[in-house]
Amino acid sequence: MPHKRIDPRQIRVHPLASRRSKHTLDEIRIDPEAPAPDPGPMAAGIAQLAERIRAARQRGAAVILAYGAHLVKNGLGPIVTRLLEGGWITHLATNGAGTIHDWEYAFQGRSEEDVRTHVARGCFGHWQETGLYIHLAVLAGAIEGRGYGESLGRFIWEEGCQLPPLEELAASLAEWSHRPIDDELMPARAELLQAMTRFGLHSGPWQVPHPHRGFSLSANAYRLGVPLTVHPGIGYDIVYNHPIANGAVLGRGAGIDYQVFAAGVGRLAGGVFLSVGSAIMAPQIFEKALSLANDLRLQQGQEVLHPYIAVNDLAELSWDWSRGEPPVADPAYYLRFCKSFSRMGGELSYLGGDNRAFLQNLWQALRV
Repeated sequence: MPHKRIDPRQIRVHPLASRRSKHTLDEIRIDPEAPAPDPGPMAAGIAQLAERIRAARQRGAAVILAYGAHLVKNGLGPIVTRLLEGGWITHLATNGAGTIHDWEYAFQGRSEEDVRTHVARGCFGHWQETGLYIHLAVLAGAIEGRGYGESLGRFIWEEGCQLPPLEELAASLAEWSHRPIDDELMPARAELLQAMTRFGLHSGPWQVPHPHRGFSLSANAYRLGVPLTVHPGIGYDIVYNHPIANGAVLGRGAGIDYQVFAAGVGRLAGGVFLSVGSAIMAPQIFEKALSLANDLRLQQGQEVLHPYIAVNDLAELSWDWSRGEPPVADPAYYLRFCKSFSRMGGELSYLGGDNRAFLQNLWQALRV
């Protein structure tokens, strides 16, 4: 017999407007035209990185920015959007939290909750609009073969989505059951049909205003045609504390995104991989995707990739990672994310400091 599990339909959800959020958009937003703060010891590394990015884009190579949620929470969306608009960044990759805060700021202009208090009250993450609309966006995008990031970006930028008639979905599944075909969209249709039936989601247009969509990295990436891929873990994010939560739905979107990400990594010959505040997601997905990219390149008779990797985080390090991996006796050896990046066969530069100072100064260096 299967193990006992909770019934998600018993979860109580609350209007997002009823939640007291920690920060408003006006409190965090950084103006791209404002003077950049003193980068301190990062100055030389930022100058070198800017030149690497310039060279990469001149030769048509990829520049990938992987980031954690604090980049969004620190108000850096407008800075990164300028980097996208200038063609300096060709691909964005983030975790689930990076898109959740991005969506909440676009939707209501505020985000972040009191974790300690809300866990004790049994309401942490139990927000109706956040869970519903992120799932709705991914459900709607999946039946067109879109990944998590593109689906959510379109939902924000176009302020809603369109759901097909129930009869149309049911008819397509009935046809498939009588004549099995190799159609990767069929499971997505089945998940959408189930969600619409179980939760009473209506067919036709869903109009969901996003008054602050200009701040959203997901929306701006979609607007500019730049891939933004999402790499979540099941149970990591607050959207799993909603009755509609479905690991198959978000997993399908994330699976598509991983393939898109691997394709982007395959264009890193002479390019730059940039990790900002992502000590877990970025190195883990990068090492696997780089292996995929190298496999395909070797099959085509090409050399393996040796990308330039720049890492920005707050950890203070005594080891210079450009020298290679430290000895086992050095504590820096056990800083997992740098160790993972150092084993990728490229050149690693670590720039320790606040991501606001880092990205603002990088933007200023590239815009001149």
